[in-house]
This record gives sequence, C-alpha cells and structure tokens, in this order.
Amino acid sequence: MKELFSVIEDWANQNKEFAIATVIQTWGSSPRPVGSSMIVSSDMEMAGSVSGGCVEGAVIKSALPLIDGKAGQRLAYGVADEEAWAVGLSCGGKMQVFAERFLAFDERPGEKEVWENLKDCLSNNKACVLLTRIADGEPHHLLVLPDGQVFGKNQEEILIKEGLRAYNERKNQLIEHKDTQYFAQVFPRKSQMLIIGAAHITVDLVELAKMYDFETIAIDPRGIFSSKTQFTSPPDKIFSDYPAEVLPDYTLDAYTYAVVLSHDPKIDDNALHLLLPSKAAYIGALGSKRTHAKRVKRLEEAGFSEEQIARIHAPIGVDIKAKTPKEIALSIMGEIIKVKNEFL
Repeated sequence: MKELFSVIEDWANQNKEFAIATVIQTWGSSPRPVGSSMIVSSDMEMAGSVSGGCVEGAVIKSALPLIDGKAGQRLAYGVADEEAWAVGLSCGGKMQVFAERFLAFDERPGEKEVWENLKDCLSNNKACVLLTRIADGEPHHLLVLPDGQVFGKNQEEILIKEGLRAYNERKNQLIEHKDTQYFAQVFPRKSQMLIIGAAHITVDLVELAKMYDFETIAIDPRGIFSSKTQFTSPPDKIFSDYPAEVLPDYTLDAYTYAVVLSHDPKIDDNALHLLLPSKAAYIGALGSKRTHAKRVKRLEEAGFSEEQIARIHAPIGVDIKAKTPKEIALSIMGEIIKVKNEFL
C-alpha cells in the first residue's frame, strides 16, 4: 500500500470511493510478495498490482461489488482451481488476497481514527503496523505504533503484542487470534544508512542509497573530508563529529544499515563500539582480511563477544571483484539490499 499512498490519498480527498485488494499469503512461485496491493475505483480506475497481471481481472471482478457493499472478502487462487487457470495463474504458485472497501470511507469512529493516523504516519515517515481482520463481512482495523500507541477497535493486548512482533520481524504476515486471522501489514519508516567516513566510495554509495529510498547520514570528524568532499547527490545529513557524538541521537534498530568506511581505527572503532551492541540490521566495515583481523583483535581486547563481532560484514560487500569506488559502492549496496530483503 505504501507505494500507492499518493494515489490513495488523492482519491480519498476527492471522495472517490474504491476497493483495495492485498496479497495476504502465497505459496510456491507467486508473482508478487505478501503485502502487495491494488486499488480499483467504481469507474474502473486502477493502480498497483497483486500478481503482475495473472489474476488482476478476477480480483477486480470480486472487488468492485465491495465498494458499495461495505464488506471484505477473502479470495484464493491456485493452479489446482479451474478458475485460477482461467485467469492465468499458471506459474505454479498459489495466493490469497483480501479485498475490501478502503477504510477511508468507513463512517465508524474507530475506522476513521485508524485512517487519520495511518495517513499521518505514511505522510510523515512514521512507522506503524496496520492489522486487518481477515473475514468475510464488515472488516475491522487496528493501527499499532512502535511506541505502543494504538488506534481503532478491539485493542486487545495480545493483538498489539503480535503487531509489534511483526514490526520487529520486518515482515507482513497473518496472525491467529481467537479463531480469527488478522493480517499485519508493516509500514516502516524509511530505512536509514549511516555512513562512517566521507570519501570517494561514500559519494557513490550515497547516490545509490538515494536511488533505493534510504535516508543517508554521513559522519566524519575529519573536517577536510566532511566539508570538502564533492557529492553528486548530497547526503540527507552530514556531521563533522566523531560517531560517538552523533549515533546516540539515532535509533539503531532493524531499519538501520551502518557502513564503516573511514579506514581509520580511531573513527571506525568509535562507531563499532556503539553499533555492535545495537539492533542495527546491518554493520559492514571496509578493509582487507588482514585489516579485519586486526580490527577483531582490538574489539576482543575492548570486551566485545565473538557473537557481537561476527555481526560485522567484512570484507564488506558482495564479492564482485570490485576495484573502483563505484564498483565497491555497488557491492556494498547489493549486500545491504540482500540483508534487507531477507525479511520480505
């Protein structure tokens, strides 16, 4: 849904009622991942996709009556079904989709509260989890924020706990509660990339990171590097301070990717001492195997455990035999995307 938000908000503001269909479960070689959404209005305007074209026609046919019917419906497609073959799902996979009238048009106070707060989160880069009751009939929603704030009906503690678990796992998923299933759709804040050291590789890495919608923060206490490096695409923020002066102001969580590039042990270790005990999803450090061996020894002497040190990706990046700064930046970006997508 997040990638469709600008269209969703525009249609909602125009009071153009529409249905939304979301992939809630897949098996085998399904063409679109869980969480993929498509919206369709009563006059057949469409945006998004649930299958890349395989079952869109059948989904639209089922979703259109829901716009006026104020109900939700669970839809299943698989190669064993004649209907599935008829609509083209011949790739060997199975999928389930939940279709419903979009909650922005629901007059119930709890649903309106969910929509207003979901809109605020998606507009302002705030994280949240949307829980949707998956059952034929009138749907219900619950919005859970990472800090524990909850909006909507049925604010049961176990549902809130399960929503936060899904958030920490970074994974859209079905949740079972009292013989009823809920779909937890995770909307994280924009992933942040912390880059320690501003040099040639940093210039290319920032450009790639922006291409993949990361917030970029560069940190280098060496003024000549932080202030004089010529960026083709400047970082969102750049600091001429030691990492220990900057990192405490950032949430080092499952949506944080840290890249240590300064090649100066005083700066690199200063960052690693804060990163290793954190919940950062990725920690990579530039340097050869010999350089990393020296780094490991220093960290061991500083009291870090073998498990903590093993979190460091070093030598950094996917092995593509990179030589130039651009190639090294590409290898780092590739490794970060690999780690990021392991949770999808």
